[in-house]
Amino acid sequence: MEDVGTSHIERQNLTMRMGMRRFTRLTNVFSKKAENHAYAVALHFMHYNFVRTHKTLRMTPAMAAGLVESPWEVEVVEEAEDSTPKKRGPYKPRAKKDNSK
Repeated sequence: MEDVGTSHIERQNLTMRMGMRRFTRLTNVFSKKAENHAYAVALHFMHYNFVRTHKTLRMTPAMAAGLVESPWEVEVVEEAEDSTPKKRGPYKPRAKKDNSK
């Protein structure tokens, strides 16, 4: 039986930390909802495995595994014109607290 090492897992953790600012410390980019965080991680791994050509493989991991014939392409899709932002209500100043004692 081969010795079990953590180098592959640690390399994947480092790649994820460097590629996603959500996993670095002292940052203002974070997910307020766990669902959004899970979507960000899924997008990262989709890009890592299906889009990004790796130097050592000279192809994507999905191509090396025989899942796809060529790398996927990613396009930015603009929002539909009918999706207008909601109107905000009027500004209401907060009531001042009386701190004199």
